[in-house]
Amino acid sequence: MERQAIVVYADYDPVSGVSKPGPNQTFRNPKVTLEERALDVLAPDCIRAEMLYGGICGTDLHLVQSDPRTGYIQTSSPTSLPREGRIIGHEGIGRIVEVGSAVQHLKAGACVAFESILACHHCERCRRGLFNQCLNGRLLGMEQDGLFATIADVPASAVHDVSEFVNNDTDARSLANLEPASVALLACQRARISSRDRVVIFGAGPIGTYCAILARVAFGAGSIHLVEPLKFRREFAGKWADHAYAPEDFFLTRSDPVDVVIEASGDLHNIDNVIRMMDADGRIVLLARSGEPLVVNATDHIITNAISIVGSRGHLGGAFSTVLKLYAQKRFHPVEIVTGVVDGMEKLRELLASPGKVIQEHCKVLVKLNGAERSSS
Repeated sequence: MERQAIVVYADYDPVSGVSKPGPNQTFRNPKVTLEERALDVLAPDCIRAEMLYGGICGTDLHLVQSDPRTGYIQTSSPTSLPREGRIIGHEGIGRIVEVGSAVQHLKAGACVAFESILACHHCERCRRGLFNQCLNGRLLGMEQDGLFATIADVPASAVHDVSEFVNNDTDARSLANLEPASVALLACQRARISSRDRVVIFGAGPIGTYCAILARVAFGAGSIHLVEPLKFRREFAGKWADHAYAPEDFFLTRSDPVDVVIEASGDLHNIDNVIRMMDADGRIVLLARSGEPLVVNATDHIITNAISIVGSRGHLGGAFSTVLKLYAQKRFHPVEIVTGVVDGMEKLRELLASPGKVIQEHCKVLVKLNGAERSSS
């Protein structure tokens, strides 16, 4: 049995003189292909799903986008690109067509969404409930073959049955975004947002926009301020904020203190620039990856005002359930940030060949993975 899949190849060429090079110092000259790939015998602990929709994440775009000066991929997320290529993609929704012999809690025909962190559930961190920081965790679509395929095999432990929430195509499109919405929810939880808080979010891509929406509907933030350099994204996401600024305007005109900062842009210069604007007990959450160092000069202000800087990774530990509850209550509609839906694997390949265009012209793009006539690469 075969399926179509988006496969990424890259040259393995670690930067010399770096003891532990990151992916953006290891893999060069990425190439995106659309291929027919054989399916292996289904593992006992996995399910096989016909993919309905896949979501394009900024991490996917950075994986296929290279530094024009060096050729190295831009993502710093944990990544393994073997010689035989990697099927990418970690957001989406599918329908189970087969379950492994050891899977008891899922049945063929169920509509399912997927976690992107494959935790081991037995290491010391998992036993402490720190599943997002699992010592043996692997990222779907980055370190293990992912969801940008007509059919995908996924460990059953990372699968959520969402059948009760899917009554139509709009529901399917909404819950194809369950993973990124849950990432945003966890970031808001890490920020301890409350009704009195003045929240600033840097970056109005999908995650930053979800942070803005959830900061209000799930946490009741006092005010929300979005900072985004791209005009399209700033104007689109601004409807969920009290104010939306270009970066230069924000730093020139903003004078009120800030309680919470969520950095979802990857531009870490924002952090040092905003620290002196923060009130006592301010919280900064680092969410977007860029591979760049965080340089902080306002250390005295951090100490004097007891400002916290924390990282946020993942969505495990209950975020999916919370987002589904908000969806069932009609308080949160993930499909609202979708600015484009394309049909078929070839269209997906074309989009990934022009990652800059996706960022410039869209907030969130979904792909109907089994929707178009099948074509070969």
